[in-house]
Amino acid sequence: MHPLIESAIAGDVRALGKVLSEIEDGATDLSELLAGIPSGAGSKIGNAQVIGITGPPGVGKSTTTGALITEYRKQNLRVAVLAVDPSSPVTGGALLGDRIRMQEHALDEGVFIRSMSSRGQLGGLSSATQAAAKILDAVGFDIVIVETVGVGQSEVDVVNAVDTVILVLAPGAGDGIQAAKAGILEIADLYVVNKADREGAEGVVRELRSMLGLGVSDSAGWSPEIVTTTATNGLGIPELVTAISNHRTWAIASGSRDLRVAHRAKTGLRRAVLTALSDQIELHSARIDELSAQVASGNLSTDEAVTSILRELGISKH
Repeated sequence: MHPLIESAIAGDVRALGKVLSEIEDGATDLSELLAGIPSGAGSKIGNAQVIGITGPPGVGKSTTTGALITEYRKQNLRVAVLAVDPSSPVTGGALLGDRIRMQEHALDEGVFIRSMSSRGQLGGLSSATQAAAKILDAVGFDIVIVETVGVGQSEVDVVNAVDTVILVLAPGAGDGIQAAKAGILEIADLYVVNKADREGAEGVVRELRSMLGLGVSDSAGWSPEIVTTTATNGLGIPELVTAISNHRTWAIASGSRDLRVAHRAKTGLRRAVLTALSDQIELHSARIDELSAQVASGNLSTDEAVTSILRELGISKH
């Protein structure tokens, strides 16, 4: 087992921070970093409930996350939060924004809050999030919350790495449901209509119910619940925790959780293979330049050039 992982599991918070930094920076091969972490029956891995919170800007995702932390801590559960920002090229680190609201938990030893960004690695954030969640699980956190900044494709990829996907909406937050139709609606397990004390909240609930009536449900049979909340004062948060628990119970009993784990493993393996191939191609960049010149001059077809490259990599095209 990687020494930093050992220290983190032993309770060293600084070691945990260093591990997550290595994951975020891509400084260490993920398979190497995760090697030796026990999994399967009898291990600590797989016990954490990993929750994804996403939704358009301004709906109160961070406030909802903070309220969930408070509710779970009442149950004496350890909570970790990964605040994910796929698009922060200037600072290279995730933008905290209004996540400062979560800092009321900063001195609580049962709470760990960390921001993560892609650092410019295309498609790398989903893998990094999965790896970080696995490590937080191994360290002994009961709840791992992954919060995203928006509802774009990067966020869809990230929340695919969780057990329960929560889409937060609110009245007056742009186009509401329309803003969330970038691919997140159909993968949400629970819908939260936050700021339920504001005018227009009932309209958002009606629109969601209408949409759910059209048959938006999990292929395995789960019908997403709608929970109304006012996260600023905690109203509806106990009901949300119950809904999350209900989904977890159903997912385990139905086998849906195992299917998601298998899908994540398959997706992760494909991504790792593509990354390894990309690295190998970079090592052959001079040869690619040479062959592309031949293609440009008409002395070689693109297909012939591809076959040549693959042969040099030891790969058969068919």
